[in-house]
Amino acid sequence: MKIAVLSQDSSLYSTKRLVEAGEARGHQMPVINYLRCYMNIASQKPSVIYQGKPLENFDAIIPRIGASRTFYGTAVVRQFEVMGVFSANESQAIARSRDKLRCLQILARAGVGLPVTGFAHATKDIDGLIDIVGGGPLVIKLLEGTQGIGVVLAETHQAAKSVIEAFRGLDANILVQEFIKEAGGADTRCFVVGDKVIASMKRQGAEGEFRSNLHRGGKAEKVKLTPEERSTAVRSAKAMGLRIAGVDMLSSNRGPVVMEVNSSPGLEGIEKATEIDVAGKIIEFLEKNAAPGKTRDRIQY
Repeated sequence: MKIAVLSQDSSLYSTKRLVEAGEARGHQMPVINYLRCYMNIASQKPSVIYQGKPLENFDAIIPRIGASRTFYGTAVVRQFEVMGVFSANESQAIARSRDKLRCLQILARAGVGLPVTGFAHATKDIDGLIDIVGGGPLVIKLLEGTQGIGVVLAETHQAAKSVIEAFRGLDANILVQEFIKEAGGADTRCFVVGDKVIASMKRQGAEGEFRSNLHRGGKAEKVKLTPEERSTAVRSAKAMGLRIAGVDMLSSNRGPVVMEVNSSPGLEGIEKATEIDVAGKIIEFLEKNAAPGKTRDRIQY
């Protein structure tokens, strides 16, 4: 097979591992910097051009789209879909997952467990917004934040009010969520491929840090999921339309609650924590499922 990895940087761990896993199985695995692609949008012969040459005869693509490049990255993925190329994750699903508010609304519609979440526009509504999630302590998140950046824990009602007013003063869109104290600064990352969780790890935040992101000093270890956690992860990925996803959840007194569904989950942390060949599992999925014109995203919201 000829499989393109859409990535800005071929030296990244996840990109290298996907290339290694694919080449080990005899596939061609070129890395394409999607930001340097341009497109011929035509009904007769649509194409993606890279370094002056049309990209042709690809069996599949693996999008590794950076959060800050979602708009252009999904446009490139969509163009490949127009050309009938199978995508590990389709453009609509990637766009849904990157919009945190839309993601939570879709998961809520699917009946997936979530932390109590509030969203508002006007600063006059702050007190009511804080009351929705049960008051302080609570978590305030920028909709555009990634890897724990733009996430603030406000211990009191007044502190929350001050932070929200500051963010809204900058015209930033924010979510307000209940603080799941019983999680103890830990969360679980479930790596879903197809309709299965193929690897999972527990991430523990550094001492004094409520965020468990590995980029912020968190530590990871292999963890065995409960049947409810496994089912929640698979249902979350399916609700978003993602074939490959990292589903992050917290353990609460009412069961697992989903914090985020990531369409380009990193491989380094979970492969090292679990010693599972996650990249190989992704290539195996493409071998079994990739077929021309098999773009079937019919979720309309």
